[in-house]
Amino acid sequence: MISLQNISKTFQTPAGSFSALKDINLEITTGEFVGLIGKSGSGKSTLLNMIGGIDRPSAGTVSVSKIAIQDLSETRMAIWRGRTVGFVFQFFQLLPTLTAAENVMLPMDFCKTLPGPERRKRALDLLERVGVLQQADKLPATLSGGEQQRVAIARALANKPAVVLADEPTGNLDSVNAQSILDLFRGMANEGTTVVIATHEADISTVIDRTVEISDGTLVSA
Repeated sequence: MISLQNISKTFQTPAGSFSALKDINLEITTGEFVGLIGKSGSGKSTLLNMIGGIDRPSAGTVSVSKIAIQDLSETRMAIWRGRTVGFVFQFFQLLPTLTAAENVMLPMDFCKTLPGPERRKRALDLLERVGVLQQADKLPATLSGGEQQRVAIARALANKPAVVLADEPTGNLDSVNAQSILDLFRGMANEGTTVVIATHEADISTVIDRTVEISDGTLVSA
């Protein structure tokens, strides 16, 4: 499903060039639940951004479902990303003026994956799946952190993505909600979705299929 070949990423900063990733080689199979672990600044988020097409490598190739995504134009990249990848972020990033259901409908509105009348129904189905259907017509500010993260996961699943990428998805949650979120991801992987989460927590081995450790932009173990 995901293949990274000799990936390097260098950023230009006022202090000079900074190598965030160094010659990364990684293969992830369909339906695999992978935990990307490492300290802050190790390169986890940058690697997720490579897989999701948010950023492009300075060198090497990124293939998802045999598509070399670094060769796509910006327009084609946006369309590909909207249909193929679901993102879950640590700080939820829900639009505050939209209800939970409206937030989940946004990716469908952008990609037009469903006719208009069917989008709310799918949003409600997804909110029910993640256990927050009763919050469908509430604004994010009225929801708890765990509820907001569940809405964010429902939004990530809106277009039935083949890949779900999550960047520190449990970082702002208590242990009970964090475990519940990890169990949701486990269920997605069991159903065939490829899930990659970046975390600094090393105690997720009981939920994931494999741990990939990164340090100073280099894979330590895969």
